[in-house]
Amino acid sequence: MTLRTTLIDVEELAALAPDEVLIVDCRFDLMAPGTGQRDVGKGERDYREGHIPGAVYASLDADLSDLSRKAEGLGRHPLPREEAFSHVLSRWGWREGTQIVCYDAASGSLAAARLWWLLRLAGIPGVAVLDGGYPAWVGAGKPVESGDVHRTPRPVSLHFDASLYTVDHASLRADPERLLLDARAVPRYRGEVEPIDPVGGHVPGALNRPFSENLRDDGRFKRADVLHKEFEAVLGTHSPQDVVHMCGSGVTACHNLLAMEHAGLTGSRLYAPSWSGWVSDASRPVAKGSEPG
Repeated sequence: MTLRTTLIDVEELAALAPDEVLIVDCRFDLMAPGTGQRDVGKGERDYREGHIPGAVYASLDADLSDLSRKAEGLGRHPLPREEAFSHVLSRWGWREGTQIVCYDAASGSLAAARLWWLLRLAGIPGVAVLDGGYPAWVGAGKPVESGDVHRTPRPVSLHFDASLYTVDHASLRADPERLLLDARAVPRYRGEVEPIDPVGGHVPGALNRPFSENLRDDGRFKRADVLHKEFEAVLGTHSPQDVVHMCGSGVTACHNLLAMEHAGLTGSRLYAPSWSGWVSDASRPVAKGSEPG
């Protein structure tokens, strides 16, 4: 089996045998995240009510982030530590060479894109996001099941190759060649509204590429050639390796990174702390308006 590394469609996923794939449901509602084991968030409740057969559940807060690190200035969704993420993969029973497919409820596949990127950070290339997410699966009349899925744990030890894929505060400010792309909606980028973070606006010099522009009207990704043309227009003379993606907390930025990889524009990186991490230090400059400052 040829491993998929960016997107996979419903029919391709349905054709895979259960022992060929690890399916991960990443549904998560930022407005209803839950507070702990006894108060699970809306995404996990939805998962238990119905999910793709065999899918395990991934919580953006508990599995794909380490919220205890917020005080370190790493944004609202700091990256998990290697040991903790290794434990997550162990709990899911992942084994090397298995195709991983992740999905969520939103047409943008936001948390799923975060998991896709984390797995790449850990050196696992065989991971793809289900194009159109859970709505596409249900809309195609495919089967669903309810309850929790428990797989047999396997020992896993992962290492994040952060130097290749991430950018920290210091290197972001020190690199004059980089092109910073902000994936947030236009009003948040401009600083006209800010519903989550304490300060509105954007990092001086950043360009705005809302992640929603990667999608067609039906919630699926645009064709690779269309995305290639659109991103090239944004990049100008910059190479894909010059691009650093950001958003509010390092989640939706992964959507733009996924779109570029799908379009064949490889090698861009993520500023994981993103806007929430940037404004954690009041001495950092803030720009507002439609033009990069």
